[in-house]
Order: sequence, then C-alpha cells, then structure tokens
Amino acid sequence: MRNYDTIGIQIPQIYLPKEGIDLTKWAVIACDQFTLQPEYWAQVKSNIGDAPSTLNLILPEVYLDKPGLEERVARIHAKMREYLDKMIFTPYEGMIYVERTIDGKTRKGIMVCLDLEHYDYTKNSKCLIRATEDTILERILPRMRVREGALLELPHILVLIDDPQYKVIEPLSHAKYELPICYDFDLMLVSGHLTGYLINVPGLEAAVISALNELARPEVLAEKYGDEAVRNGILFAVGDGNHSMAAAKANWEKIKPQVGRDHPARYALVEIENLHDQSLVFEPIHRILLNTQKDIFAAMQEAFGSNYSYSGCADRQEMIARVVNAGNQSHVIGVIQNKGYGVIRIDKPSVNLPVGSLQIFLDSILKEGGAEKIDYVHGDEVVFKLGVQPGNIGFFLPVMPKSDLFKTVILDGALPRKTFSMGEARGKRFYMESRKIL
Repeated sequence: MRNYDTIGIQIPQIYLPKEGIDLTKWAVIACDQFTLQPEYWAQVKSNIGDAPSTLNLILPEVYLDKPGLEERVARIHAKMREYLDKMIFTPYEGMIYVERTIDGKTRKGIMVCLDLEHYDYTKNSKCLIRATEDTILERILPRMRVREGALLELPHILVLIDDPQYKVIEPLSHAKYELPICYDFDLMLVSGHLTGYLINVPGLEAAVISALNELARPEVLAEKYGDEAVRNGILFAVGDGNHSMAAAKANWEKIKPQVGRDHPARYALVEIENLHDQSLVFEPIHRILLNTQKDIFAAMQEAFGSNYSYSGCADRQEMIARVVNAGNQSHVIGVIQNKGYGVIRIDKPSVNLPVGSLQIFLDSILKEGGAEKIDYVHGDEVVFKLGVQPGNIGFFLPVMPKSDLFKTVILDGALPRKTFSMGEARGKRFYMESRKIL
C-alpha cells in the first residue's frame, strides 16, 4: 500500500467477492436509506435469501429503534469472520475506477483510502478533508458499535472534489478499456448498473495523484475561493456518509493510543467523485415531523414573530412552484398535511439557507416534546406520502446549488445537517468493496 501524505491518500488493498458469488445479491444500498420504509428492507432480505451479502455486514438504520441492537452487531462481526474464514474474497491492490449508471446517467468515481489524521468533522474545521454538514453525535454511536472490533469496513461514503477542468477522474473513462474489470452487474430493485475497473497501470495512478496535488495548490485555492481559502484550504468534502466517516474518525482516535499510528484503521475507504460531474445532481432532503403533540404553526409564529407567515396552496404543484421559484431574500418552505398544502415564509432570516431556519426550529420543538421525532427523507413522493398521514407534518425544502458547496464550507463551516442529498434514494451508493481494518 502506497501513501501520498501531503494529500491524505493511501492506495488500498480492496476485497471483492470471489468469482461465482451473485453480485446482485451481494451489494445492498447504504444503511441510512429507506428508514421509514421497512418494506424495502424486507424485500432486500427476501431477494437475498441465504446468499452471501453485504446485508449481513451492515446495520440498516430502519432497525435502530428495534430491540436486540447489540445482538445484531454481534451477528455482523461474526459474519465478517465467517466470510473471511471461508475465503470468499479476492484482494485487489490499487484504486478502482467506478461507473454507476442509473436513469440513463453515468456517474464516475475512484475508490481510495483517505487518512483520518487529515479529517475533522467539527463545524469550523481547517483540515484537508471536511464534513459538509453538522454531525449529529448520537448518530455516530450505532456506527461506532459496528466499527469497534469489526474485521472489515464497507463504505458508502462519497467524497467530493472541486475539479471544474475534469483532470482527476474523467481521464480514466477514456483509459478504462486497458484496465481489468473487477465487477460488472445490475444492482437490485431497479437501482442501475455498477462497473469497476482496477487501476493497475502506474502511469494512471501517478496522473490521478498529480491532478489532486494541483487542486490543493494555494494558488488554485485562492483563484477559486479567495485569499481565505489559502489559510483555510480544503481538498475533499464528504458529500454522503458524513456520519460513517465521523464514526471511523472517532474509532481511530479511541484506538490510536493502543495500536500506534501505523494501523489500517487510520484510513477510511471512500469513493471520490467530482462535484462537476454532470450526472451528479443535488437533491433536497425533506423533513417529516412525526406524531405532533402541539400546534406547530403557533410555535413557529412565536419563534419567528412578525417575520413568519403561512399561506395555503391549492395543490402540490402550486406549493412546489412557490418553493422552487422563491428568491433569495426570504426563506420559503413547503408544508404537507392531511389538511392540504401550504408554504411558510420567513423574512429577514438569521442563517443563509432555508433548511437552517427550519432545522433550528424543529430541534427546539423536539426538545420541548412537541413531536415524537424528526425524520429526513429523500425524494418528493416520500415526503408527500408521509406528510399527509394524520399527526404528521411534511416540510418540502428547495435544493442548494452544488456550485456553492465548497466556498460555503470554507467560509461558513459545515452546513446544517441533512442540507442536501447527492441524488435520490435508489441512486445512493451500494456496498460493494470492503477492506480489512483489524
């Protein structure tokens, strides 16, 4: 394994299922998807049956509130040992170039390890690798339980680079025909197609590293983001899987005094993608307030005072149009209830994004016992389906332009949690690759 310390990269040894294993059953979607749709995970389990699968190596968050959490974690660790003992993996040394095709679009990425010594998930981090959103400490704990003592890590972490000239990843799409194919198969439940190519040509690896070094040069940072970026530079922004990355960091800090700095858990396996990839679309993450216990809109009026107003909409199309076409002066947020649709307007907001105004309020409501819980949902149809259920309120949010991401993180720190999603639920990363960390 080769290290490029100045940019926080290690070239990993990646484990993939050996020939003969059904990869469509092996790969499953990220653990934090479909958390309010247990029927999805029931279908996944039914599809897999007794076949080897990453489902047995992860903890889907749909089960977090269910009894027997510790037993589930123990079974995960035991299954990792079983798969290693049965030698169902083939090791590959090198980066893997990945293409994920869904809905006619192909997204490109590179599998590589990032050095957790260069990463900090706190809001005002100045590190090379940063979180893009506030980290919810409680959400780290279940991921930590899985990672502590685990023999393997399986990533659904997507890390972004700001490469408008397409020099890091995109050249690999032209060179892939000279690379060996590691996997090439359809993902389950209408989730597209996944292909991976081993980057085993030294010149290609060197070109990737050189291009990443170029992105990190102070002159390049200053030209993109201003002089503040030179003092507060960034190369990698964690786009998806923020809490999994944070759990890896927390685990590393916990074990580092015992194992020393030269240990595989110091690194996290991730997929790097280009923010400017035309197939990479930012989607809003909507909110569902479940089982409300008080008049939420009266509480919102009290919280925002004369800056708050609510008005009804004839239908969902009108609501969506008013949210999407709102200007930058006020924050406009859609509302979905069993009574119908409407929009909230907040004038003179104290934060930059509508999601920030809403999240501050929802956090306070939850602390006061005004609702049972908040859930974060990807996809418009899900928020409409769940918002109209009695006792629930759905909040429909606008999307953040992805071109604003890096500069906002540099200047303002991490965004409010669950600000954006990189694509809709079925387009999320599937677990495919693994790596030994113990």
